[in-house]
Amino acid sequence: MTTPRYGVLVLATVVCAGPLAAQRDVTARLAGRVPPAVAAAVRVLADSAAARGLPADPLVDKAIEGGAKGVAPERVVAAVRLVLGELDAAAAAIRAGRVAIPDAETIEAGAFALAAGMAGPQITELVGLSTDPYAPAATLRVAGTLTALGVPAPQTVELVRETIQSGGSGADLLALPAKLQSRVARGASPAQAAAGLARPDEARGPPPGQREPDKGHPPRNPHRP
Repeated sequence: MTTPRYGVLVLATVVCAGPLAAQRDVTARLAGRVPPAVAAAVRVLADSAAARGLPADPLVDKAIEGGAKGVAPERVVAAVRLVLGELDAAAAAIRAGRVAIPDAETIEAGAFALAAGMAGPQITELVGLSTDPYAPAATLRVAGTLTALGVPAPQTVELVRETIQSGGSGADLLALPAKLQSRVARGASPAQAAAGLARPDEARGPPPGQREPDKGHPPRNPHRP
């Protein structure tokens, strides 16, 4: 039979094992890639992230990116702090969208959308739209990509809303960035391309300068008197 004291010791060991393992992982990933002072600062920030239920991998990734580019240590740490702030803000916005315990993938997608130029209330709104079969992480990743490509954030939200409410599949949602880029490649601005995706070609009426046929009479044949 387990004594109360032994049970407490076991519980303490389990609780401490997670953070210690995370610290070792952060240390191992940063070893030789960033200066020791940066590694120490990132470990502290990673511990803070873990304590708040936030993923630490984006912090480590940002530090490694800065180290690879030869960025000054103080700027690397500042960039990592910025990422932590975005993760924290994203998690808060996602929880406001009635996801009580967001997973790491959703938080990272929300932070990506914030970094792309979206605001917290827009993140919350997008999460609220993401009912099955639309996963919040996928919705946020698509919205962040559209915004990063130049679509104004409010227009991004509207495009995603219309896609979901029209009954489009998850694949239709994921295809939006590629469709946008295709229209931009043909000369449209990101905002124009997004407007075109929100309104299918057949619903936009005739091209400028071309009159729509009178629906009360058939089109007249120009070769007949």
